[in-house]
Amino acid sequence: RTAGRTRWSLTRESQECSDEINGILNETMSVSGQLLVKLFGREDREYERYRAANEKMINLNIRESMAGKWFMVILNTTSSVGPMLLYLAGGILMMRYNSDITVGDITVLVGLLGQMYRPVNQLLNIQVDWIRSMAMFTRIFEYYDMPAEIQNAPDAVIPESTDGSVTFDHVEFYYEPDRQILKDVSFRLKSGDCIAIVGPSGSGKSTMINLIPRLYDAVSGTITFGGIDVKKLDLHFLRDHVGIVSQETYLFNGTIRDNLLYARSDATEQELIEACKKANIYDFISSQEKGLDTMVGNRGLKLSGGEKQRISIARVLLKDPALLIFDEATSALDSISEQKIQEAIEPLIQSRTSILIAHRLSTILAADEILVVSGGVIVERGSHAKLVKAGGVYTELYNTQFSKATAADPDHSDYRVENHIYPGDEY
Repeated sequence: RTAGRTRWSLTRESQECSDEINGILNETMSVSGQLLVKLFGREDREYERYRAANEKMINLNIRESMAGKWFMVILNTTSSVGPMLLYLAGGILMMRYNSDITVGDITVLVGLLGQMYRPVNQLLNIQVDWIRSMAMFTRIFEYYDMPAEIQNAPDAVIPESTDGSVTFDHVEFYYEPDRQILKDVSFRLKSGDCIAIVGPSGSGKSTMINLIPRLYDAVSGTITFGGIDVKKLDLHFLRDHVGIVSQETYLFNGTIRDNLLYARSDATEQELIEACKKANIYDFISSQEKGLDTMVGNRGLKLSGGEKQRISIARVLLKDPALLIFDEATSALDSISEQKIQEAIEPLIQSRTSILIAHRLSTILAADEILVVSGGVIVERGSHAKLVKAGGVYTELYNTQFSKATAADPDHSDYRVENHIYPGDEY
C-alpha cells in the first residue's frame, strides 16, 4: 500500500511536469512563438527553461521506477526461497529418515510451486501497473468531471427558421463579482438592420457579442434571438444561425477549400466560388496555380492578413447565418486590405441582419444605428451625424481619429467631415 501511494503521487507529479513540457514546446515551437523568441533573443532562456523542466521529468521518472523496488525484492526473494526450502526438506528426509521421497518427487513439487508463484507475481505486478495508470488518468477524469457551464435546456426549442433579430434586455455580465463587464445593457436589433458597436478597448464590445451564441451566459437580464430567449434555444441551432468574423482569423493547416468546407461540408464548387466572390477574395484565389486547392500553411502562414480575413468572411458566408457579426474585422490591416474588406462587408450588411464592432469609424457609417459603449455601459446611441454633434464619447473618438487629418490638410477638413471622408479613404 505504501508503494502504491508513493507511485500514485510520483505519477501525478510526472504528468503535471509532462504537461509543463508540452506547454513550453507548444509556445516556443509554434510559428508565432519561434518568431517572438528570435526577435527578443531569448533562445538561451527558453532552452534553459526546457532543460530544467526536462531534468525534473527525468528525476521523477527515475523515482517512480525505484518506488516499491523493496517490495519486489522481497517478493522475488520469497519466490526463490520456496524451492530452496523444498530441496532442503526433501534432502533431509531422504538422507536422515530414509523416506520414500525421490529426487523426481522433489523436482515435481518445485515445478508445481513455480507454477503457483507465477500467477501470484503477475497479479501483484498488475496492481502496480493499475495504480500507475489510474494516477495518469486522474487528471483526465478531473477534466471530464468538470460540469459544463453552458448546457442545453432539457426542453430546448428548435424553430423551423429565424429572422436573426436580437434583443438585449437589462443584461449584466461579469467574470468575477467585483469586476463587472456589462451593466444594464439594453438594445434591439431588428431583422434586416445593422447595428454598429464602438467604444474604447476593454469597454465590453466583444463580450456583448459573445453572449449571443452563448459562449458565456449573462448573469442577469434576457437576450433573445429571433424572439426566443437564447437559453431556451437549442445550442446547435443557435450557433448554426450566428456567424462571427473575429479579429484573430484562424485557418487550419490545409487548402483554402478545406477551410471553406469547414463551414459546410456539402457545399458545391459553385457555392464556394460565389462565397469567395462576395468576400472579394475570388480574384486572388483564381490567380493561384492550384486555385481553391492552394495550401494556406499553419494558421494561414502563407497568406497575408487581409487574404486570411477575406477567406474567413467567405467561410462564414458559406454557413449562411441569419445574423452576421464582424468583430474588429479590419483593425489589424493596412488601408488597402481594409478597403477590400470594406467592399466585401458593405453589400452584406445591406442584405443581412448584422452587427459591426469597430475602432475605425470609417467602417460603421452604413449602420442603421450606432451604440457607443464605455465601461460596460451604452452611453450613447444614434446616427453618425447625431453622435458627432452630441459632444460625448463618440465625438471624442471622432476627433481623435481625424485631428491629424484635419491638421495636415486644414483647407479640406470641412469637406472631409461633411462628406464622411476618412484618413486613408482617398487612397
